[in-house]
Amino acid sequence: MARRLRSVELEFVDAAPVRLVFAAEVSAAPWEVYRALADDVPGWPGWFTAVTAARPTEGGAGREVRLKGGFVIGETILAAEPGERYAYRADRCNAPGMRALLEEWRLTPAGTGTRVQWTFAADGSAAYRLVLRLARPGMGRAFRTAVRTLDRRLTGSAA
Repeated sequence: MARRLRSVELEFVDAAPVRLVFAAEVSAAPWEVYRALADDVPGWPGWFTAVTAARPTEGGAGREVRLKGGFVIGETILAAEPGERYAYRADRCNAPGMRALLEEWRLTPAGTGTRVQWTFAADGSAAYRLVLRLARPGMGRAFRTAVRTLDRRLTGSAA
């Protein structure tokens, strides 16, 4: 059963008790990456394997995301800056111990491609915070794999 989480704003990305930050470079242009993040929400499962389903809600102002393990998150979009930033907070979630979550994707031109930075900013019970810190290496691998897969989809390359 989904619980209501604490409502946080964009500043939480810098102030959260747990901040996991990952970055990678891709050959796709920032606007292409942004479009995949913000405009093609149902396409997320095709490149981010932790996501089993995603759909826009509230006329595009929110999202519902289903993750492996049966987790369901209801989100509100907080920043939608084409080619630069996409951020959302979790408003409802069935993950035990989670109290607040905000995710931010920053896109920066890097040569002919894009530097993609994902910040996972969270708060929760002591056990939840510990689990997140222990999960950092796995989340980093999942991020890098997802971004490589997305880049292949966007550029049409097989490698």
